[in-house]
Amino acid sequence: MNDKPTVLILCTGNSCRSHLAEGLLREAAGDILNVQSAGSKPAGYVHPHAITVMQEIGIDISAHQSKSMNDFLDQPIETVITVCGNADQACPMFPGQVNRHHWPFEDPAHATGTEAEILATFRRIRDEIKAVFTAYADGRRDGRKVD
Repeated sequence: MNDKPTVLILCTGNSCRSHLAEGLLREAAGDILNVQSAGSKPAGYVHPHAITVMQEIGIDISAHQSKSMNDFLDQPIETVITVCGNADQACPMFPGQVNRHHWPFEDPAHATGTEAEILATFRRIRDEIKAVFTAYADGRRDGRKVD
């Protein structure tokens, strides 16, 4: 039985931002949190550029799958974090849910330009997500010290 609190990161398609956040938060706090991601309308794939920019920083999300938030409705979710506006509006309450955060990020899947420009957008969004989720992980870790 997993006694770590579950953090569910939601986005609409569960193909880019939520997987970036899942990989980064799992890296930063996977020892104290069960980190999952899902979508309100899953795309059915993880964007190849998301996989690429995560590999660049040593995090492998190539085995991640696009999942529906409905897959988690019967599971105890302590915290829900939405990373896009549509998911925030579509987000139901989950059993045991104590916290909810909405931290929207630009969708890198809509980037245009050359391959280099598109990858630069994915890297920028990855780094923005990393800053926010690393700070969140640090706060969760600090909170454990108080208990």
